[in-house]
Amino acid sequence: MGKVKIEVEGFECERCNHQWIPRGNENPAVCPKCKSPYWNRPRKREKK
Repeated sequence: MGKVKIEVEGFECERCNHQWIPRGNENPAVCPKCKSPYWNRPRKREKK
């Protein structure tokens, strides 16, 4: 039996850099690791 490379699209949290493969077709509400609801938005830097 031959080996085949399979690529699957997933998500990456902008806050904690956790990567995961979704179970369904919808975008997740929160990151499964850090539970941030802003997982898909980059962190804003404060102006000094």
